[in-house]
Amino acid sequence: MTAEASGARPPGGGKPMPARIWRTSTFRFAALYMVLFAISVVLLLGLVYWMTAGFMARQTDETIETEIIGLAEQYRRRGLNGLGQVIGERMRADPDGSAIYLFATPDYKPLAGNLDQWPPLVADADGWLNFPRQDTEAGEVPARARLFVLRDGLHLLVGRDIRDLVRTEAMIRRGLIWGLGLSIALGLLGGLLMSRRINRRIEAINETSREIMNGDLSRRIPDRGSGDEFDKLSEQLNAMLDRIEELMEGVRHVTDNIAHDLRTPLTRLRTRLEMLQSGAGAGVALDGAGVAECIAESDQLLQTFNALLRIARIESHGPRKSASVALDQIADDVVDMYQAVAEEKNVALEADVVPVTVAGDRDLLFQALVNLVDNGIKYTPPGGSVTLAVAVDGDDCCVEVRDTGPGIADAHKEKVTRRFYRIDGSRGEKGNGLGLSLVAAVAQRHDASLEFRDADPGLVVRLCLPCVVESVPTNRSH
Repeated sequence: MTAEASGARPPGGGKPMPARIWRTSTFRFAALYMVLFAISVVLLLGLVYWMTAGFMARQTDETIETEIIGLAEQYRRRGLNGLGQVIGERMRADPDGSAIYLFATPDYKPLAGNLDQWPPLVADADGWLNFPRQDTEAGEVPARARLFVLRDGLHLLVGRDIRDLVRTEAMIRRGLIWGLGLSIALGLLGGLLMSRRINRRIEAINETSREIMNGDLSRRIPDRGSGDEFDKLSEQLNAMLDRIEELMEGVRHVTDNIAHDLRTPLTRLRTRLEMLQSGAGAGVALDGAGVAECIAESDQLLQTFNALLRIARIESHGPRKSASVALDQIADDVVDMYQAVAEEKNVALEADVVPVTVAGDRDLLFQALVNLVDNGIKYTPPGGSVTLAVAVDGDDCCVEVRDTGPGIADAHKEKVTRRFYRIDGSRGEKGNGLGLSLVAAVAQRHDASLEFRDADPGLVVRLCLPCVVESVPTNRSH
C-alpha cells in the first residue's frame, strides 16, 4: 500500500491526506454511543407505551369483563326481560355510544343492543373480538368485545369503542419511530462534529510532530487554554520537547567543547610522541621525562572521558540507589580528605555541620561535595578560607560551600554547570570544566536544588535536598 493510499505522509514533505472521518476512533465511539442512546430511547418509549396504552387496554378489558359479569347476574336474577331492560338503561346512560351491547339468539339474531348484526369475526384464543364498528359520524371505528354464552344458548356480546386507545397507540408508535430517527440523526451529527473537533486537535499535534521531525526543534504544540485533557497532553508533550531540546543543545555544546578543549592536549601529546619517535629513529635514547609527560597527558584525557561517562550515567536515570545517608558524615570525610590539600595551598578549610539524614546515593553525594570543595580550594587565593556547612532549612537539608575566592559573575552562573564551560579567568587553572556539571547531574538525580550565591567576598554554592529524618541542630565544627 502506498503512502497516498493509506493517508500517511511520505517522508520528507507533503501534507497527509485527511483520514475518512468514519474510520476514526472518535466517530466509532460516537456511533457506539448513538446506538446505546437509540436503545435507551426505544426502552423509554416502550415503557411509556406499557404505562399508557397498555394500561388503557387492560382497563378496557377489565371494564368489559366486569360488565359481562354484572349482566350475567342480572339475567340469572331477572331473566330475559330483565336483561333487556338493564341493557336499555345502560345504553341510555351512555349517549356517546362508547359501550357496545348485543343480546342475540342461539343463531346470532339480535334481540337487544346497539349493534344491527353479529360481527362476522372469530374470537382469538382468549375469547376477544376486535372488529370495525359503523358509526354515523366517524364511519368505521375500532371496537373490542367479549362473548358470553347464557343459558338456553343465548349469546351476550359486551364491548367498548377503542378509538382513543388506537389513537394513543398510533401516537406512541409514531413517537417511537421519530424518536429513534432523531436519536440516530443527532448521534450521527454529534459524532461528525466531535470527530472533526478532536481530529483537528490531533492533527495539530501531528503537524507539530512532523515539523519537529523535519528539524525544527523550537516548535511546540498549541493549546486552547481550556484545561481539558488535550491541553494537559500538550503541556506534557511540550515539557518533554523542552527537555529534548535542552538535551540536544547539551549534546551540541559538549561536542563543540570536546573539539575545542581536547584538541590542544591531543595535539600536544601527538607532538611529543613525534619528537620521541624522531629521537628514537636517530638513535637517541628515549627521554624518560618526555615519556612521563605523554603518560600524564594520556591520564588527563582519560580522566576527562571518565568524567563525561560518569555524568552520562548519572543523567541516564538508570537503577537508582536510594538509602538513608548521613550527610554530615560525608561532609566530615570530604574535609578530612582535603585538609592536606588546603594546608599545602595555605587555605583554611573548616566544617560546620549538624547531624542530618537524607535519601540518596552516598557515592554520588560524596563526589558532588568533593567537586565543590575542590573548586573552592582551587579558586581561593592563599590566606583565604573555605567552609563546608551542613544545616537544616525547613524540610530540606542543605550543604553550603563558602569560599573567599573571586566568585562568579551573574552572567556566568547559569552556564558554569555546562560541560567544559570555563570562565575566561580560570582557563589557566588545571581542570577540564566538568566538576560542576557532575554536581548538577547529581542534584538532578536527587531532585535537589543547586544555587550559586554571591558572598562578600567569594562565592556560596548551596545544594539542598529533602530530609528524611528529623535532624538535631547540634553544631559540630572543626
